[in-house]
Amino acid sequence: MNGVQLFLLGRALMKIGEDALPEPPGGSGRYAGSTRMVLIVATDIAEHPDSAVGEIAARTGLPQSQVSTAISRLKEAGTVVTTTDPTDRRRALVTQAPTASDRLTEVRATSIVPALTEALGTDDPARIAKLTAALDQLADALLPAR
Repeated sequence: MNGVQLFLLGRALMKIGEDALPEPPGGSGRYAGSTRMVLIVATDIAEHPDSAVGEIAARTGLPQSQVSTAISRLKEAGTVVTTTDPTDRRRALVTQAPTASDRLTEVRATSIVPALTEALGTDDPARIAKLTAALDQLADALLPAR
């Protein structure tokens, strides 16, 4: 595998991951912006608690308006909370909610099997199990402790 193939594999995995996520309440058209954007922002908040919107935008490379939209979605779902910055009362600081929201619990519990079945064009249990095991091994090697 070369760098281009790895990049294309990453994009394919992102698409499968997006397809595996359950629709948010109210449907996907309720807010502007994609699931990918919300996941990027949520990941940044988890890695950098008590961050301001501008800081999140700078780290993620997303426009501040998209970060604000993602935070609104996450806040409504109960996944993040905001507090007033004690050093600058005009700014809000964003951090993960102390307990997992119902939405986060739902997303974490959703199986990837239907999305893998669709992507592979087969429902062969042996093939799905083999790919799922390979993805678990890859995640164990590359992702922070799960």
